[in-house]
Amino acid sequence: MTTARTGPRTRQEVALLLAPAVFVLLWSTGFVGAKYGLPYAAPFTFLAVRLLIAAVLLAVLALVLRTPAPRGRTQWGRSALTGVLLHAGYLGGVFWAISRGFPAGVSSVVVSLQPVLVAALAGTVLGETLRRVQWVGLVVGVVGVGLVLAPGLAAADGVPVSGLLSCLVALGAGTAGTLHQKRHGGGIPLLGGTAVQYAAAGVLLGVLALSTEDTTVEWTPRFVAALAWLVLALSIGAVLLLLVLLRRGSASGVSSLFYLVPPATAVEAYLLFGETLAPVSVLGIVVAAVGVALVVRTPRTPPELEPV
Repeated sequence: MTTARTGPRTRQEVALLLAPAVFVLLWSTGFVGAKYGLPYAAPFTFLAVRLLIAAVLLAVLALVLRTPAPRGRTQWGRSALTGVLLHAGYLGGVFWAISRGFPAGVSSVVVSLQPVLVAALAGTVLGETLRRVQWVGLVVGVVGVGLVLAPGLAAADGVPVSGLLSCLVALGAGTAGTLHQKRHGGGIPLLGGTAVQYAAAGVLLGVLALSTEDTTVEWTPRFVAALAWLVLALSIGAVLLLLVLLRRGSASGVSSLFYLVPPATAVEAYLLFGETLAPVSVLGIVVAAVGVALVVRTPRTPPELEPV
């Protein structure tokens, strides 16, 4: 009896240990997928198509699995607001920046500042407290991000200012969406709630696309491949994994994983697009990774026994 119960628990523990790494790997490919698909569709159009397809797929999956839908106006409204912030605001800002020539690797670094904002606000919004070593890790992470950005910002041509501003908008929206989801998303059905998130974000981005863009889409094999990857691996795989991690861990700890996205994105952008990073930027990626390790490290003693 004991042996039979131990096996599944062990596999579950392994899955939970691997979940953050899988999330980082999948999330990093979103920046690459955006660069692959954006030559064939404007950013808001691209995202609207992606999110609406994902909403339909998740709704169908929820029906097949007979999982409940969000209950009442409150859960529908909270899911929609999370979607507007976490998908329309965050993804819309990143896609628009990359469409304006902002490097995919650098955009991932800018939005990886999210852990700092989440940590700064989590105490007030969520009642979470960070240990001293975690605050040190957040500071180290900021230093690492600064090192990554420094060469591009100091160059004569630099990075596009409009793209940087767009990434900062994405950073703010992603932070607000993470805090809102952590505070209000725990009791909302995962599949149904995420479908509502995507539908709300997709409709908003569709309106923006119709108002500001040429909505023509070139359905080339490359665009279809990028769209399929972003829908299945990112909008379904990575985002559902993010929401599960938020339910199981603190907002600050989960958000610190975003520090690890730039290294993966930088390698992918180098291999696929020839984007290179200066040595100081590579150092910055290592420093940022050290910062994450400090934030997510499990304490050896219970937090209440730590000296203040």
